[in-house]
Amino acid sequence: MTKTSFPIIGMHCASCARLIERQLKKTPGVSDAAVNYGSEQASVECDPSVATPEALAGAVAAAGYKAVVGDAPRKTASGSVMTPDDIKEEAKRNELAELKTKVIVSGVLSVVIMLGSFPEWFTGIFSGISSIYALLAAPATLLLLTIPVQFWAGKSFYQATWSGLKNRTASMDTLIAIGTTAAFGYSLTTLFPEPLEALGVPMTMYYDTAAVIITLILLGRYLEAKAKAHTSDAIKKLLHLQAKTARVVRGGKEIDIPIDQVKKGDTIRVRPGEKIPVDGTISEGSSSVDESMVTGESIPVDKKRGDTVIGATINRTGTFLFTATKVGNETLLSQIVTMVSEAQSSRAPIQRLADVVSGYFVPVVLMLAVATFVVWYDVGLPTQAFVNLIAVLIIACPCALGLATPTAIMVGTGRGAERGVLIKDAEALETAHKIKVAVFDKTGTLTRGKPTVTDIIPVAKMNAHKVLSLAASLEMGSEHSLAEAIVSAATEKNLPLTKVGSFRAIAGHGVTGSLAGKLLALGNRLLMAKQSVVYSVHEKKIAALETQGKTVMLLASGKQLLGLIAIADTLKNDAKDMVAALKKMHITVWMITGDNPRTAHAIANQAGINHVLAGVLPQEKANKIRELKANNAVVAFAGDGINDAPALAGADVGIAMGTGTDVAIESAGITLLNKDLRSVVTAIKLSKATLSIIKQNLFWAFAYNVILIPVAAGVLYPITGWLLNPALAAFAMAASSISVVGNSLRLKRVNI
Repeated sequence: MTKTSFPIIGMHCASCARLIERQLKKTPGVSDAAVNYGSEQASVECDPSVATPEALAGAVAAAGYKAVVGDAPRKTASGSVMTPDDIKEEAKRNELAELKTKVIVSGVLSVVIMLGSFPEWFTGIFSGISSIYALLAAPATLLLLTIPVQFWAGKSFYQATWSGLKNRTASMDTLIAIGTTAAFGYSLTTLFPEPLEALGVPMTMYYDTAAVIITLILLGRYLEAKAKAHTSDAIKKLLHLQAKTARVVRGGKEIDIPIDQVKKGDTIRVRPGEKIPVDGTISEGSSSVDESMVTGESIPVDKKRGDTVIGATINRTGTFLFTATKVGNETLLSQIVTMVSEAQSSRAPIQRLADVVSGYFVPVVLMLAVATFVVWYDVGLPTQAFVNLIAVLIIACPCALGLATPTAIMVGTGRGAERGVLIKDAEALETAHKIKVAVFDKTGTLTRGKPTVTDIIPVAKMNAHKVLSLAASLEMGSEHSLAEAIVSAATEKNLPLTKVGSFRAIAGHGVTGSLAGKLLALGNRLLMAKQSVVYSVHEKKIAALETQGKTVMLLASGKQLLGLIAIADTLKNDAKDMVAALKKMHITVWMITGDNPRTAHAIANQAGINHVLAGVLPQEKANKIRELKANNAVVAFAGDGINDAPALAGADVGIAMGTGTDVAIESAGITLLNKDLRSVVTAIKLSKATLSIIKQNLFWAFAYNVILIPVAAGVLYPITGWLLNPALAAFAMAASSISVVGNSLRLKRVNI
């Protein structure tokens, strides 16, 4: 099974999404499907050999909508080549333009219809031109003016209703179509007054009601579409980061080619100020690269030969050549766009309640509308029975309910991406605010993951530079990580290195070699004892360094100790601030590591962590997470290695470092692209803010329907004499949807 997502064109409400979802789930080869009305995306888990792109698109078409399935660019009717997202964006632009035209035309016609329907409201306008008014107020004129609004501007309501009937379901479009058609149809009775007057049927025209309702609902949809366009700003910004061309070295010449023609293994030149086109590894030259667009880190990163570079980041200073390692959909930027898009299309657990309610909503409303008509008709008020039936149908449209969760999720995940916090799915975003226990792997997560020289203590009239130079000369032949730290420290200080003869690595002890006829030894106490080097006088210094979590190496020439070198995997600068912030949020912080207890506690003390699990084997990490979860606590785990993947998957919220392995990132619900540990706090704050907005949206969406449906039915009439005009009901329905989208957009300004 593979997971694929694709845009849907033509949805108008949450009921449309459920209908498409149901059709997709019935498609052979599909195991699960979710359709998000807010992001207008479908996410399908399927067997691609059975559920082909054509089959998926056909299922959506059977529901009355259009799907753009597949990643490959395709030709449009005009002959231009466009990606599925481009096609979706163009469809949305066309839809917005069409909506705008319909709103303007139907708005003008509705005003004229209102003038003809209620002359008493506009006596000043018609004074002296009664003949014009007589023509305008004629039933035939009002009918001709209403037909374009009802059947051209309102065409989409009928199309959606017909599609729903074919698939045995109903949507908000069904309610609108029934309500406005009833008003329009009843108004036709004025063309045949004699037989109906004989039956005692009141002669009343509701052309204005039908026209104004359609106009207001279309206006609401137009404003809603404009507002929703901003919820996907984050993805648009990410897509615009990508370079359009690449300067590739082929056949000894440098040529500029479109980025989609770059292949793995191509050698690409990047000059100062240019965007790096794809991911790769520097093969020649060095530079300073601004990675802020992807990671959120404002300080440029120095890059040299062998370092990786990320597509869409900006080369600041030098020029370099690099080998393309990831192109197309494999690049980090493409993966980020995909993950953000999938997160925006995913369904949060809190949305299930709204989905369940919406599923039963339309049939219940239809029954309530019929009951309203029957009650008012029985009390002898057929006209009010008809008006109230229309008001109930229009006011009950569950648009706001369907938008409450997805719009907030879209804005929240987009805001996270802008801050270097990549949220994989809506469930992770919702769960993060409930975290009570945060567990961090030590190496590579809390620490830099790269040993560095921290202390050099010379002995026997040596100086620190000489000790480091000799140690680095000796370690040049070693591949051990501690050796790399010593050589790197000497290289950074531009110290001279001398070739050592008779090099020998002694497992578990250290290394030896000859220099200028003398035997040099660098290693632990066991090696010193083996070489009969006396070091006991310095034992206190060694023990003190080890208590700080450092590994101490002793350098000797012959039987004389020359100095001590301490190496440690140092704590990240932001780790202490992050732990302090989590404690303020009443979150218990643990550190888990395979290191020995002394080193583990030393690092934990530096970070301010009180709870430590040391000596834990990789396969035991997930077991430890399960033990912590057994106390009914919501547990987050942060790690970066392959060995962390089971724990990341087993935690309630897995947090992967952006510098970690692909396996770790795939197993996590949240990835910190900006390498800043304080982003863990940002993710939790974002979760709290998003859930707060969702709850506000759901409250107002439910309250809107719970309060106004009875008002539309006329329950206040016996007490206050109030009835809800259908036109006002349409305005209120549109306003509720716009307010929900607007409230979700507030997340863009929340301080996280």
